[in-house]
Amino acid sequence: MTKPRQKQPLILVSNDDGVYSHGIQALAKALKKIGRVVVVAPDQERSAASHSLTLHRPLRITKIATDIYGVDGTPTDCISLGVHEILDGTPPNLVISGINKGANLGDDVHYSGTVSAAVEGGLMGIPSIAISMMPNGNFHFESAGEFVVRLAQVVLKKGLPKGVILNVNVPNLPKEEIKGYRFTKQGKRNYGEIIAERMDPRGRKYYWIGGDQQGFVNIPGSDCNAVLEGYIAVCPLLIHLTDQTFLKELSKWKL
Repeated sequence: MTKPRQKQPLILVSNDDGVYSHGIQALAKALKKIGRVVVVAPDQERSAASHSLTLHRPLRITKIATDIYGVDGTPTDCISLGVHEILDGTPPNLVISGINKGANLGDDVHYSGTVSAAVEGGLMGIPSIAISMMPNGNFHFESAGEFVVRLAQVVLKKGLPKGVILNVNVPNLPKEEIKGYRFTKQGKRNYGEIIAERMDPRGRKYYWIGGDQQGFVNIPGSDCNAVLEGYIAVCPLLIHLTDQTFLKELSKWKL
C-alpha cells in the first residue's frame, strides 16, 4: 500500500478541459479545505488526449497565479512537469484530476485525458483520483467537489494499493438529489456512429471523430449503471494491464 506522509497534504490538481475550466476551479476550491493545492493543467482543452506525451517540441509553463500553472501540452505532460519541475521533484500526497465536464465511464477511460492524468500519478506511485460529471445542462460541480473531499480524506488516511487509481463519476444533480455512492466495476459504453463524414465548400471530404451519447450496456454493478441510477460511481482501475490468468494459459502455447 502507498503510505501518505503525516503533514499538511500537498495535492496536485490537473484535468483535460484546461486550466481555466470551471470544473478545475471548483475542484481546487473544495480541496483547499484539506491541504495545499497546486494546479498544473493544460493551457487549452485537451479532451481525449489519452496518455499522450509531447516529445517532438518544447513545452512551456506559464504561472497564472500563486500555485496555478498552465502548460502548453497534454494532461500527462502536466503531471510530469508538475512533479519534477514545479514541485521540484517532491511527490504530492495526492494527484486529483477533474472535475471533467462529461462522464468518463466504461470505455471512455482509454481515451480520457482526465483519467490519464491520474494514471500518470499512479505510475509515479502517488495515490491518484480522476473525477468526472455527467453532461446534463448546467454542471453542479459543488456536488462532485464535496464528495471528492470526503474521498480524498479517506485516501490520505488509508492510501491506495500500488498500481491502482480511482475513477469517480458523479451524476449532474444537486447534492441533495444524489442517492449516495457505489463501488463499481468498469462498464461498457455505446458510442453510436464514431466517424461523421462531411463535405467542405470545395467538394472535398473531411471527417469528425467522436461518437455520441448512445447509452450504455446494462451491466449490474458497473459504473454506467450506478450513475444512471443516481449514484456516484467509484471504480478502481488497474494501471498494469497484464492479464495474469491468461498469461498462465498463454505460457502453454507452442508457436
